[in-house]
Amino acid sequence: MTASSRTATVVVIGGGQAGLSAAFHLKRSGFASALASREAASTFVVLDANPAAGGAWQHRWESLHVEKLNRIFDLPGLPQPPMDPAEPSRDAVPRYFREFEDRYGLPILRPVRVESVDYADEDEDGDLVVRTDGGVWLTRAIINATGTWNNPVLPEYPGQETFRGRQLHTRDYGRLEDFAGQRVAIVGGGISAVQLLEEISRVAETRWYTRREPVFIEGEFDPETTGRATIDKVTADVEAGRPTGSVVGYTGLGWSPYARAARDRGVLVRRPMFTRVEPDGVREPDGSLTPVDAILWATGFKADLHHLDPLYLRNELGGITMRGTQVRGEPRVHLIGFGPSQSTVGANRAGRAAVTELVRYLGEGRGEDGIAV
Repeated sequence: MTASSRTATVVVIGGGQAGLSAAFHLKRSGFASALASREAASTFVVLDANPAAGGAWQHRWESLHVEKLNRIFDLPGLPQPPMDPAEPSRDAVPRYFREFEDRYGLPILRPVRVESVDYADEDEDGDLVVRTDGGVWLTRAIINATGTWNNPVLPEYPGQETFRGRQLHTRDYGRLEDFAGQRVAIVGGGISAVQLLEEISRVAETRWYTRREPVFIEGEFDPETTGRATIDKVTADVEAGRPTGSVVGYTGLGWSPYARAARDRGVLVRRPMFTRVEPDGVREPDGSLTPVDAILWATGFKADLHHLDPLYLRNELGGITMRGTQVRGEPRVHLIGFGPSQSTVGANRAGRAAVTELVRYLGEGRGEDGIAV
């Protein structure tokens, strides 16, 4: 290692809801700031690629107001303050996260982008090397909480490169006024696709395309029934090492207020996926050409884990086998805000669970099959 390497017992990667939950529980468990203490036996640091508090919320589109959000669960130890329903979520939620960080004095470095995590040597209980654009950290363990925002799914379709209009992903969307008077193809069968369809259709001529017929579920989403059943399905997949799909793939689409509004205005009309993109539009399955000025790929996100590739965590199925928050067979690596803990309440619980397991592992060593005991 270089002389400039820094050390922390645990490095948390990502400063969104899951990362903040982990940081809170690390501090409560007696871990000191790696930025302030060189004498403490156990230290931690949070490395966050964002320029400010708020995780991916600070990048959401302007018109995603608080009233449109699915429920955001409280961070541990700090109930959410009242939020103006008409305020953009990209302002309200980061303000709450910033208050949480300030109250608990969490050791967060930002903006710091983690480029890779690797093994320091061949010792199965040795250090990990976290390389960033701001230097190198040596650590006993990591808690990865990088979410999905920086890994958008961008499908490739024949002729896509010839399109003369504008193509963008959900993460690039700013405001509906940018599409006023245009013809817009919205691609995707998830919550964001329906939200943006309802919104953009107020000022533009929209067409909604999905690969499969969307399944809308009746009734309200109940965390104690539907929620638990969904978590059980995702947990079964990650414990079997299978790649996980989108949340909607497990739950179906709910009849949210914006879904009902789109239906009532006659714009919630699904078209089967076009066969190719042409310079001035998209070619329908029946051979006709639909002229469009813009294509919005509301095609979701996948876990942002590229920096963990040197650890060879993925199996032959392309998934990562998990036991709770821990990568099976690798007690030094915990993934939170991943798989069954993608929801905000799941992220909170996963942060606590990861810290509990790491405290046991670091204090007592490993059990059989690398599972902390």
